[in-house]
Amino acid sequence: MLISEKLNKKINDQIGHELEASNQYMSMAAYFEGRHLKKFAELFRKQSDEERAHAQKFVQFVLDAGGTVKIPAIPAPKMDFASAEEVVKAALDWEKVVTDKIYALVDLSISENNHIAREFLGWFVSEQLEEMSSMEQLLGVVQMSGEKNLLMLEAYVSHS
Repeated sequence: MLISEKLNKKINDQIGHELEASNQYMSMAAYFEGRHLKKFAELFRKQSDEERAHAQKFVQFVLDAGGTVKIPAIPAPKMDFASAEEVVKAALDWEKVVTDKIYALVDLSISENNHIAREFLGWFVSEQLEEMSSMEQLLGVVQMSGEKNLLMLEAYVSHS
């Protein structure tokens, strides 16, 4: 086995976090779809798909490393949002949590001197930079435009 039991467990936990994020982004997409904001909905569906793909990457890594995949129970996503700003802020907050969890996995792989895991996790570190940056930018634009200008934001999202 190329990963310790401890790292295996933590990665299994991360699989759950990625699937939870996927479900949360799908819930956010539904929020926007219900308000006829198709481009916002499309953006968050894409995010949902990306998170599911991240979970699959972790699953494959565990299998390739000779570990055991145990997908934890996934909590139900939040479904009620008061505004588009609240949705995007929640997405950014979630990405901050995920970033911290990825960093903790990297720290564990370093402490265990596991170069294979460290190399694998490097991709996720770079990915989190992109995720955080795009959500921070989107939140800034949503805050500047306000709830009454969401149709203009649809055009912005379709061109970004």
